Amino acid sequence: MSPMDPELLRTLLAFAEGGSLARAAMAVNRSPSAVTAQMQRLEALIGERILAPAGRGRVLTPVGEELAAHARRILDAHRDAWLSLKGARADGRISLGSTQDFADTMLPGLLRRFARSHPRIRLDLRIGRSRELAAAFDQGQVDILLAMHQAATGDELLVLREQMLWLCSDRGLAAEEEEVPLAVLDPPCGFRAAAISALEGAGRRFRIAATSPSLSGLRAAVLSGIAVTTRTERFLDAGVERAPEHLALPALPPAEFSLRLRVRAEKPAADLATLLADELPRSGARSGMRPENRAHLSSSRSGSR
Repeated sequence: MSPMDPELLRTLLAFAEGGSLARAAMAVNRSPSAVTAQMQRLEALIGERILAPAGRGRVLTPVGEELAAHARRILDAHRDAWLSLKGARADGRISLGSTQDFADTMLPGLLRRFARSHPRIRLDLRIGRSRELAAAFDQGQVDILLAMHQAATGDELLVLREQMLWLCSDRGLAAEEEEVPLAVLDPPCGFRAAAISALEGAGRRFRIAATSPSLSGLRAAVLSGIAVTTRTERFLDAGVERAPEHLALPALPPAEFSLRLRVRAEKPAADLATLLADELPRSGARSGMRPENRAHLSSSRSGSR
């Protein structure tokens, strides 16, 4: 039996998660023709077709779907082994700053994986608003920052792009009216600015029906039916759903979140940043990683201290 190169498996997963050869090529920082060649190598290794034509693109065959599931398990095992070997004797402290969007969704599971491989590391978690977290990062108080993207920086490892959505209670608004009742975080807030801009651009009348400094307060306002709000799919939960079409709310732009690693961060912080950069794009939202940021990530894995 011929062993399968992990790089081939990574490319297969990039195709499975991106849905096209072009997106896969961007994710693995290769040309589309190189990605096609890698898929052909995999097909030759297993003796089965893993891609099939579908319109102008390609889709995974049933064999390809099965292989992708195996690939996820294989690469997860590789990553856990890599983290464990590097982290078993590591100690020290890592400060991680994150918005509540991630703290309430996939971050706990990833931190659990990191804790298994780095049992002696102390984690200082800061969950808050993007502006305050970014200021703490710039002052050297935070090693890893996961917050709304402001501008391209040299320490940026990953940019996640997720579609903003109009959301409301699954029981609808408590009282529908001509003005759109809006629940928003206190300024400054990118979601607040995007919602107001979209409504003003569409000529829709609206009023600020509820404000809060935290997502928990925002969720309470939405669940009560006081107002609609704008977040991403990460905010969907029991009692919160997409706003119904009859409200005819205007289109919203995508939200962008960035993952940043402090320059000259200690090796355990680089290990955690690597895990986050690898796994966050799998969280169900469309993502984008710039090729230059992939290069920076590779250098931080080997030389960050």
